[in-house]
Amino acid sequence: MGYVAVRGGGKAIEESLKLLEYERVSTSSPWSTDEIEGTFPELVDQVMGEASLYAPRLAALALKQAQGSPDEAVFLLRAFRSTLERPYVSRPVDTGEMRVARRVSAAFKDVPGGQLLGATRDYSHRLLAFDLETEGPEELSEKRAELAAHFDEASAGAGASATLPRVLDYLRAQGLVPSVASDDAEPVDATMVPLTFPAPRSVRLQTLARGMTQAVEALGYAAIRGFGPAHPTVGELRQGRVAVAVDHPLEPGGADNAYYLGSLPVTEVESVFMSEGDGAEDGLSLAIGYGCVLGRAETKAIAMSVLDRCLELGDKRYPTEDEEFVLYHVDGVEATGFISHLKLPHYVTFQSKLSSVRGTRNADDQAADQAAAAALEAKEATDAAAL
Repeated sequence: MGYVAVRGGGKAIEESLKLLEYERVSTSSPWSTDEIEGTFPELVDQVMGEASLYAPRLAALALKQAQGSPDEAVFLLRAFRSTLERPYVSRPVDTGEMRVARRVSAAFKDVPGGQLLGATRDYSHRLLAFDLETEGPEELSEKRAELAAHFDEASAGAGASATLPRVLDYLRAQGLVPSVASDDAEPVDATMVPLTFPAPRSVRLQTLARGMTQAVEALGYAAIRGFGPAHPTVGELRQGRVAVAVDHPLEPGGADNAYYLGSLPVTEVESVFMSEGDGAEDGLSLAIGYGCVLGRAETKAIAMSVLDRCLELGDKRYPTEDEEFVLYHVDGVEATGFISHLKLPHYVTFQSKLSSVRGTRNADDQAADQAAAAALEAKEATDAAAL
């Protein structure tokens, strides 16, 4: 798509940016990135996930620069990411080795290793805590010390977070849900190649994982409401940290020789769907939808698992099963950029539309005048005949 360059206005743009900066410095507190990261951890997770870059400090910085706008912060962080080198590619991450901090199943009450509720607001009352408005450093320190003492006492002898078996492995062992097929094909990097259709599953999962959180959730909700497959059951939701390692650049070897770089916080979901037989078997079966996102975006991970199943089915009668519809429209940077560009000058294209409308109006007016004249002549002829 081409646009006509607009000249001039440079001074106005400079003054506009100065006014924006003035609004930022005159209406905000001098928060550090550590304070933003500590106060809004889930917002920082969202920005990192949609930008495809794990950098909590930089995500907090982007939020500060964007004055709290997640869309703008994601744009800033993704733009910075595009300037970085990629010297290594990590070894495949085994999420089965996740150090689990939270793990629940809606499918079974008793699961191997037990349900681990962890930190969640799922069961909280959605009431405004007005005491937070006046919470100062002293009150915060007292609460921190009190809760730290409580959990130190409660966790005495409990040990640190540990690896736990997958809940759905119980069903896989019985042959009730399919095991993941081994695939030696290299995953396609969705950040390095244009999006084409049909897209391989690796691209679909990457695009959903880095998609706009609210867009993924909205389409997942639409699918459950009837614009896609039936209501799923969350077989397992697990949240924790996974290890990231890379091979030696000159002497690649096995996992034992890899270099450990650190760990990432992720949320992984396996949802279970009822499915028709594939022809080789009769009756109903179970199918799995998969979601895995950076950070603690649990609702997004569940919605991602729903859309993964939708795109596996690929029935284009439903918008949530249309690859092009879903994958193009969940990208927040693409959506924000395209909609935002409508504010830019479109003088030439609008004048073309205006000329077309005026030309149509003139043609319509001429046709109306001709029709009126013809009607008048017909009336006069009728009157003359009557006389």
